[in-house]
Amino acid sequence: MRAKSAHNLPTDSTLLRNWRRWESGESRPDDFYAPIIAAAFDTVTAAFFPKARPNRDDELLSATGMDTLEFIGRLRMSDVSAATLDAIRITAERLCCEYPCADPHDLHGEGTAWLRRITSLLDGRLTLSQHREILVLAGWVALLVGCVDYDLGRRTSAEATRRAAYSLGQEADHSEITGWAAEMAAWFALTQGNYRGAIEAAEAAQEDSQNLGVGVQLAAQRAKAWARIGDRGEVDNALGTGRAILERLDHPANLDNHFVVDPQKFDFYAMDCCRVAGEDLLAESYAREVIRTSTRADGSVRNPMRVSEAHLTLAVVAVRNRDLELAVDEGMRAFDGRRRSLPSLMWIAGEAAREIIERYPGDPRTLMYLDQLRALSVE
Repeated sequence: MRAKSAHNLPTDSTLLRNWRRWESGESRPDDFYAPIIAAAFDTVTAAFFPKARPNRDDELLSATGMDTLEFIGRLRMSDVSAATLDAIRITAERLCCEYPCADPHDLHGEGTAWLRRITSLLDGRLTLSQHREILVLAGWVALLVGCVDYDLGRRTSAEATRRAAYSLGQEADHSEITGWAAEMAAWFALTQGNYRGAIEAAEAAQEDSQNLGVGVQLAAQRAKAWARIGDRGEVDNALGTGRAILERLDHPANLDNHFVVDPQKFDFYAMDCCRVAGEDLLAESYAREVIRTSTRADGSVRNPMRVSEAHLTLAVVAVRNRDLELAVDEGMRAFDGRRRSLPSLMWIAGEAAREIIERYPGDPRTLMYLDQLRALSVE
């Protein structure tokens, strides 16, 4: 210490007594001795004697004039009652359950209105758990509104709402919402013919969705894209991934919710892939199973959009079997439903049209089908 000091130091006995106090923790070297001790060990003062960090909680409590119990009590206060959250939760579930059958314009209007109501709650006083739950509920409703936007052909609005839902999912740290937002991106890309883009969008979220229902849907979108690229091995891998996730999941309690993946929906995915791959017997079998499971005992249709695509699959199988009459009849039945996803319907109906034109280019029945398809595109 003497060698490192520019000042005269006390006697050795005094220094030794001080050292013992410092070493035992009885006292702490002051600003005069601390730099000398650090220098004796060839280091800097802050390395040996770091400054104590202020207690941010104490600062906050002091600044607000509250003691700890009062502060924690304020964090737990809310302007939103449990009954209000229950009502919003039930409404969000109902809207998601109405997706397959409700009039899309009505559903879009109601969904948008509820999305405004839900997000307005974020301006009030909420507990931390309430804040996250409202973000999650807003995320689900935003996903729904985005899907309906796309069904109605509003691509720009659908993409903006999808991104908003993704942002809400990220802020709430909710992997299922961000997964569904990625699934929507893959769906948008698929129906626009961007198959590589669909694969990339699905793969980006697949790792975080290995134990979630949306993981099945992501795998299915990959399978559909690979089928159109023509890689049967990747189709089988993707379908195998989806099947494995389904095996790990409990059977869902509510099959009507659009964002719940049920085992029956897997037939719908496989139907599409088999049709594109030219496996007509399997495609037909899957299509008839989709129609059967989507139809209630009274003959009403539970999932009209699935049924429409199943009829288009039967139309493709029929025309490949040289039965144009049946092909056109099945194709027309696909257009009958009032609840449609216009981009998806136009995409699959367009694929069916190419098959029909290839085999019967000038037949009046072909022209009738194409006229109906054109009329659908301008609705």
